[in-house]
Amino acid sequence: MRKDFGKQTIVTPLPVLIVATYGNDGRPDAMNAAWGGQVDTNMVHVELDNSHLTTDNIKRRKAFTVSFADRKNLVMADYFGLVSGRKEDKIAQSGAHVEKSAHVDAPVITDFPLTLECQLVSASEEFGGTRVVGEVVNMSADESILDEKGHVDLGRGEFLCYDPAAFAYRVIGERVGTAFKDGHKVGG
Repeated sequence: MRKDFGKQTIVTPLPVLIVATYGNDGRPDAMNAAWGGQVDTNMVHVELDNSHLTTDNIKRRKAFTVSFADRKNLVMADYFGLVSGRKEDKIAQSGAHVEKSAHVDAPVITDFPLTLECQLVSASEEFGGTRVVGEVVNMSADESILDEKGHVDLGRGEFLCYDPAAFAYRVIGERVGTAFKDGHKVGG
């Protein structure tokens, strides 16, 4: 038996994305973005409210980074979503470690083990906010999440996803099958 919930939307998993930018003054800033994902092979999108400092910074600098929050940095990641960068220096307050990207005009928060470095492709106002699309020009990963062959192993990252039904963070990681292979057991 199923239960109807009306016009509620739950999409899962929702990765906890940390979007980092530089402001006019060169100060790094970061925010926790709940709505975003992959658009194409080398593009990502993030849905941002127009009031966010991050939205202004991306439009001005034409670049941003997207890091994936992990269990180890849950408190920092949540903090980045609680406070406005217009009111306080979130990087300094959180103790985050930042390096300038060698590929785009945006900061890399090295506390997070996986980061996409993006050049702005478009920023379009939609549905009362701004949809930002970026081309990934580089992906950098901490060695702690690399396998023996030097490839990214998402299972080692203990990456967070947001659970909108419970207002909770959950960890992603257990491998349960092999993509583009297991379905052959049914046919094809």
